[in-house]
Amino acid sequence: MSDATLDFSTTLGNAWFPAPIFTASGCASSGKELSQFFDLRDIGAVVTKSVMNKVRHGRPTPRMAETPSGMLNSIGLQGPGIDQFLAQDVPWLLAKGSRVIVSIAGETTDEYAMLARKVRAVQGISALEVNISCPNVENRGMVFACERDTAARAIDGVRKIIGGEIPIIAKLTPDVTDITSIASAVVDAGADGLALINTVLGMVINLDTLKPHLGGKTGGLSGPAIRPVAVRAIYQVHSAMPTVPILGMGGVASGRDALELILAGASGVSVGTASFGDPTAIPRIQRELSSLLRAKGFASVKDAVGFAHREERS
Repeated sequence: MSDATLDFSTTLGNAWFPAPIFTASGCASSGKELSQFFDLRDIGAVVTKSVMNKVRHGRPTPRMAETPSGMLNSIGLQGPGIDQFLAQDVPWLLAKGSRVIVSIAGETTDEYAMLARKVRAVQGISALEVNISCPNVENRGMVFACERDTAARAIDGVRKIIGGEIPIIAKLTPDVTDITSIASAVVDAGADGLALINTVLGMVINLDTLKPHLGGKTGGLSGPAIRPVAVRAIYQVHSAMPTVPILGMGGVASGRDALELILAGASGVSVGTASFGDPTAIPRIQRELSSLLRAKGFASVKDAVGFAHREERS
């Protein structure tokens, strides 16, 4: 199958993207660093680091730790605040011709609504990721996505502000008993799509100090170690809600990894930790995925989405 016959585009809600590979929030800041290595226009979109209403300094150091087949991070949503972000980072991305998915995070439902109102005023943004699942805030009780009611309230507040202007993508955590239940709650509350999965909560003990290595004690586990968790979550949610688009992520380091998430039900795939070791990972993964799709006989990305479910549905 030739390149000309492969439709490599994808959609999330009413937003169209020329390719299905995206950056993962928190792993590429606002894209400026990665732009040294490839043209941001050539990938699906840049998903920005989750931004909050005010300047945030993050958690104490050390903030990162290598683990077998992955890494732990405990950054704590450090960032410049929404006003500076929208004034500087988003215009730079749009000027480069990149598709932009803005990721927001809040401590209260009111903060999510306030952030959504400010994002709505900016033209040219493709979608809004609502990060209700960051596992490394100071208070674990702040993780909205751990409960149906709190998750739904956060998304409902954003939906009332955004209306139907841009798609709302709810980012969920796998650290729950039934992720399909949380997914159903946020879709009912107005989410157009889902980002699966955020990092898995973990910890490392330093054998020199005999104490937790990270300054914040716990952190988010990412990298190849969590890919099977991501595949499972995506498969379960797509099985329960096959029409809801999913932006999949979690340990993707190759085109084969990306295809696995797509076959499980993801319409797009975000790449995060792989970029730390190889800043050209995203375009490489995109090329590998394109070759694999053609080799497997798919005419489009859409044809491959959820293909692993086909027999049980037929």
